[in-house]
Amino acid sequence: MLQTVLAIAGKPGLYRLVSRGNKNLIVESLDAAKKRMPIFGADKVISLADIAMYTDNGEVPLAEVLQKVSDKEGAKEASLNPKKASNEELQNYFAEILPDYDRERVYMTDIKKLLTWYNLLVNAGITVFVEKEQE
Repeated sequence: MLQTVLAIAGKPGLYRLVSRGNKNLIVESLDAAKKRMPIFGADKVISLADIAMYTDNGEVPLAEVLQKVSDKEGAKEASLNPKKASNEELQNYFAEILPDYDRERVYMTDIKKLLTWYNLLVNAGITVFVEKEQE
């Protein structure tokens, strides 16, 4: 699911890949506006499936971190407002989600962005981030 959800450098929010053109991508914003626009080769684009968070024991894929937030919040918006929360509140909240996160390499801006993205995804109807393996 997160393969088609993109973050674009210099543009706020998240975008869903709609189609691929000859020299561009067509994306749609995940916010309420659902605005479509082309993204060209000069834009730095990354799929959320390619992002990971640093821990003391390596890296954890972003999908797993988002799933832990979803499990904690009951697939609803985060109880902590990332824009208004203090650094200490953000650290404590994230320590509940990922207790062994690397406190030197995961910055407050990373935690704020994670919670902002989580809220955008939940509002867009995406609440399952890690596919459960079929038995």
